[in-house]
Amino acid sequence: VAHFRMAAAPCAAPRGVFAAASAAQRLRVNLGRRDGASVHARVAPRVRSRGSVTVRAAITDPPEISSPPKVQGPAVILPQVPIHSEAGDIMDVFPEDMILEPGELGAVSRGVMRAEDSERLNWYLRAILTANVYDVAVQSPLDAAPKMAEKYGVKIHLKREDLQPVFSFKLRGAYNRMAQISKESLAKGVICSSAGNHAQGTALAARQLGCDAVICMPVTTPGIKVEAVRRLGATVALEGENYDACQAYAKRRAEEEGRTFVPPFDDPLVVAGQGTVGMEVVRQLPSVEYVFVPVGGGGLIAGIAAYIKSIRPDVKVIGVEPEGANAMLQSLFHGKICRLNKVDGFADGVAVRQVGDVCFDLCQQLVDGVMTVKTDEICAAIKDVFEETRSILEPAGAVAVAGAKLYGQVHGIEGNVVAITSGANMNFDRLRVVSQLADGGLKQEATLLSIIPERNGSFKHFVELVGTDVNFTEFKYRVTESEDAVVLYSVSVDDEKDLETCIKILRENGINTENLTEDEATQLHLRHMVGGSTGVSNERCYKVEIPERAGALDTFLNAVSPKFQITMTHYRSDGTAQGKVLFGIKVPDTERPALEQALNSTEMQWEDMTDTMAFKLLYGCERSGACEINFGADEKLT
Repeated sequence: VAHFRMAAAPCAAPRGVFAAASAAQRLRVNLGRRDGASVHARVAPRVRSRGSVTVRAAITDPPEISSPPKVQGPAVILPQVPIHSEAGDIMDVFPEDMILEPGELGAVSRGVMRAEDSERLNWYLRAILTANVYDVAVQSPLDAAPKMAEKYGVKIHLKREDLQPVFSFKLRGAYNRMAQISKESLAKGVICSSAGNHAQGTALAARQLGCDAVICMPVTTPGIKVEAVRRLGATVALEGENYDACQAYAKRRAEEEGRTFVPPFDDPLVVAGQGTVGMEVVRQLPSVEYVFVPVGGGGLIAGIAAYIKSIRPDVKVIGVEPEGANAMLQSLFHGKICRLNKVDGFADGVAVRQVGDVCFDLCQQLVDGVMTVKTDEICAAIKDVFEETRSILEPAGAVAVAGAKLYGQVHGIEGNVVAITSGANMNFDRLRVVSQLADGGLKQEATLLSIIPERNGSFKHFVELVGTDVNFTEFKYRVTESEDAVVLYSVSVDDEKDLETCIKILRENGINTENLTEDEATQLHLRHMVGGSTGVSNERCYKVEIPERAGALDTFLNAVSPKFQITMTHYRSDGTAQGKVLFGIKVPDTERPALEQALNSTEMQWEDMTDTMAFKLLYGCERSGACEINFGADEKLT
């Protein structure tokens, strides 16, 4: 493990450069420092490889500065920005390579602070103070959240960027960038790639500046977002299966047509535009102590940190990412830009595989740390904000609220906390899933699985053991020829201790019971499937992310059928660009490599779910007695 060379940071840099992880970590990595101190961080075993992950990446010197300074527009000199993402220097990781405890901050690996770094921070401060964003943006309200404060004991204030004209902060950076383009370049038009809020921000900025705009969007983009961009007067080009392909097309077309490409986050002027959010926060709430910011590519948190750490270095700036989209968390830990090999797209506004050079440079110097939140915690935050304001945030817009709640409760924060509600471009179709998962995230509902005898009277006895005062909110059961019946059900939860007592009573009476509230496969698929196992031999369960577009399902089926028999399916649209489909496939062990090769040929993300307890008990071999695996009372979810 490499050593870090540390130097005293300027007043703008936060204290506590390295965060110590909790004692419950699976694997501890000791990053030795020259002063003898140690740094601890947790790295979970990689799912798709055997053994644990070896951490080798830690910088000893900042990367070389790119040269010379670039000129943007008629009179704007951009700062010299270090290059962090040169070919061969990007580290490929999986989201599960780093799993934090609730409320835990990931460690930040910082290099030596040099004179040019301070000069660059001064440039950002001046750029933010003079940013030209208010031709299109408004100073968004900073609203106290008294209901959440009473409920969670945290004085949360909501910075309402969801109330911007395009319901997102993105128009700040896009307009600030475009306003600096020379008249000659502006006359040739602009182009960007985005499936969401940056697209609308760029389109509105183009309309304000009177220039032509082409917005490139992946073919999987929901129609509601495409129409929103067209209503703003921009031309929409649907290109590419995913964002990377779409961005490559946009950059290629920019060169061919002489258009200016407007980056979504990795640009100093875009970052400066987003930094005006931090400027407003300090002015609106001078007593602020913590600011929680959602992190995707890093433009928003980089801009906010650049301003706040220059003006109020005592204020903690904390990034929040979904657990399945933690590119910034891992990049800051390793001291180099990391690229996720897969990303959870539920909070699509922050589902980014790789953070930007410009953003990483600032975050590595200034941000106090990054934490992660689960999907159900994001949904719970959406519900909290709705009950507080009667506004519905998109999942990415609620990420910071989820983080502020969790961190505040775990660490007992008493001071004023600000959470950036970054957007409200919610697809109506997604509300079904959000509503379903919110109660689990709020710990108001638990999903349980119990095994009871398949005989008359056992159901009545089971209900009596659960308790007549317990409110059942869901119940799934289907008779089989087996001696045991598997029951999947949900109950309201007022106190987690009461739930633990209930489970204990059931187990003591011979009814094996497992809590599946946090099992994703159960929440998204298995709880909606009734019928149970049919005793199919050699059946395996796979989760496949299929793009929401015509022909995508055919691509998958052409790869696996008719060679392999499909034994089970479940799918329900949740309004995202990638549909999560559960397939049962009959495949002998000797043919599994061929099946996995076929799955890989589709270029779709997939995961083998066969070994999850929920599948085995509900639909797999354990239910039908077709396998030799036995679950004991203490067996845990894999």
